[in-house]
Amino acid sequence: MKVNPYLNFGGNCAEAFKFYEKELGGKIAMLMTFDQAPDQSMVTPESKGKVMHATMVLGDTRIMASDVTTPGRHQPMRSAYLTLTVDSADEAERVHRTLAQGGEEFMPMTETFFAHRFSALRDRFGVSWMIINPKPMPGGD
Repeated sequence: MKVNPYLNFGGNCAEAFKFYEKELGGKIAMLMTFDQAPDQSMVTPESKGKVMHATMVLGDTRIMASDVTTPGRHQPMRSAYLTLTVDSADEAERVHRTLAQGGEEFMPMTETFFAHRFSALRDRFGVSWMIINPKPMPGGD
């Protein structure tokens, strides 16, 4: 069994995935807009050009996503985070700066008892992230 996150965006899924591909080293495996769907009977004018389904491979995780096309239904992520574990404090700092641009910082990048660097934020696309460069912990994985 695998767990894969599925993200909903408010109309900027393609922009977000292109940003994550460039800045985080992800790879867009698939991106289909509503107007590319084989059955156009359910496609509304508001959904034209919006992402019906996208898949990105980021590290060893497959992230799926789409745009919410029902007006008023999209909400930024709350109480759930995608966690990026990086190999160095420098990489943690870089990723934090990149994702924080235009976003909302919940916890600034800092050292903790469990990490050389740790932070939490919501990026400009509404996705919540934790960035961690962990310290070795007794009994940890």
